[in-house]
Amino acid sequence: MDRHNVSDAVTAEIIAQIHQEDLKIEHNYGCRGMTYWFDEERKTAFCLIEAPNEKAIKDMHKAAHGDVPHRIIEVDKTIVESFLGRIEDPEKSQDTDLNIINDPAFRLLMVIETSNYLDRLEANQYTIFTQKFHNNVSKRLQQFNGNIVKKDNNNYLVSFKSVTDAVLCAQKIQFQFKYVTPKFDPSSRKLKIALSSGTPVTNKDNLFEDAITLASHMCDVIQDPFAITSEVNALYESENRHATIDKELVRVLSVSDEKFLIHLMDYTEKVWNNPDFNVSDFSKALGYSKSQLNRKLKKLTGQSPNAFIKEFRLHKALQLLRKQHGNISEIAYETGFNSATYFSKCFLDKYHILPSKYIQQHII
Repeated sequence: MDRHNVSDAVTAEIIAQIHQEDLKIEHNYGCRGMTYWFDEERKTAFCLIEAPNEKAIKDMHKAAHGDVPHRIIEVDKTIVESFLGRIEDPEKSQDTDLNIINDPAFRLLMVIETSNYLDRLEANQYTIFTQKFHNNVSKRLQQFNGNIVKKDNNNYLVSFKSVTDAVLCAQKIQFQFKYVTPKFDPSSRKLKIALSSGTPVTNKDNLFEDAITLASHMCDVIQDPFAITSEVNALYESENRHATIDKELVRVLSVSDEKFLIHLMDYTEKVWNNPDFNVSDFSKALGYSKSQLNRKLKKLTGQSPNAFIKEFRLHKALQLLRKQHGNISEIAYETGFNSATYFSKCFLDKYHILPSKYIQQHII
């Protein structure tokens, strides 16, 4: 898939003409233009093309009309369809000579994460509550026109065209979550939802990578159960004639919050398993004093820097335990803990189960 940034003078008709010029000579370059998306508001066009390599796409575009794409990435057409809803030209345009398609590729992306409390239930309870949860989510996504890109027992990635559909869907899933999960352990019933937005091809290597990464970070570390980006908030207000989001129910990140979050997670991902890493290193690397970092982290995550680092490591350790990636001592040291005993204590405090017991119940 390629991305073209076009000038203000370019219209949907011009893009359709350019697409037709590609189709006339595509066979000379071993290419097949499957379809395209054009966003008149954001002045971007994205072409989905079967081709032997990037050079063939550039050469075809250059020979056909001279408009060489700004970026090309390799994609799985099945994933493209999950995000964007189609991989061929829409049928409604087939009768027109130019097959004009004024269809933006901009999408709202929802990440849903449930806590691992389900993993601590007995097998029969786990099955019942998992089925209830997933049935409810599936119904709500269908109701609000959400396309599931991928999912597993605890996570969803969903694509929406409408920001209103995305926000209302998230609120409905949240509201009904308490009715489909166990009542005997309310402290463990956790559901996090985040909404971000973006286009499929940026400077990253994967579809919608920037938007997905931001939404995933929001789910992972924002203390509020439902968070949205500043752009999603602005789009919602615009789509609903300046109706405002209830800030008591939805955490709206500012642009500065988003930049800090991205910087925070990018750096943490690089150093989290270094046992010598400390808060002084953290604050210096992010460009804040210790007190400034503490305030910003508390505001965003509800945690101190030390607590944030420890919880990040525990989350990574849990993933390694699930994958059976070594024994408890090996995982403790691999995730930055200096002592397996201290690791087990922290794990128990966080997940209310010892790592040894967790392995017995859910891995072996």
